[in-house]
Amino acid sequence: MRLASFTDYGLRVLMRLAGTPDEAVSTGQIADEFEISQHHLAKVVRDLGRGGFVSSRRGRSGGLQLTRPAQTITLGEVVRHLEQRFAIVECFREDGGSCVLRPRCQLKPRLAAARNAFMSELDRSTVADCAWHGGGSDGPEIAAE
Repeated sequence: MRLASFTDYGLRVLMRLAGTPDEAVSTGQIADEFEISQHHLAKVVRDLGRGGFVSSRRGRSGGLQLTRPAQTITLGEVVRHLEQRFAIVECFREDGGSCVLRPRCQLKPRLAAARNAFMSELDRSTVADCAWHGGGSDGPEIAAE
């Protein structure tokens, strides 16, 4: 299963915030650290806010922070929230897509089982388990494919 870059960026934001839980971090700082477009990252942050994962404050001491402890946010929970608009294959779309193999398709139940196993594995880890603590002048050791 391949996650959308939107989800990848969302996970990076949460991991970064988990690494400095007592510090508010700006979207611009995160964009610079992870070499991500600030404009695109702002969209991701808005979605994370709607999902109840982050809050933001304006002003001199403003920035982003997690809304709850990182050890209470599972990776599965985040991926489910951020990937809700994406379907693994067409027949997984909310409208069912236009698959000509229905209703005799034997692939969908197998893909559903694989997706469930994938999400189950992500439910075993929290954002705290993957917190990024920075360090070094080389920047983060998180690489997108």
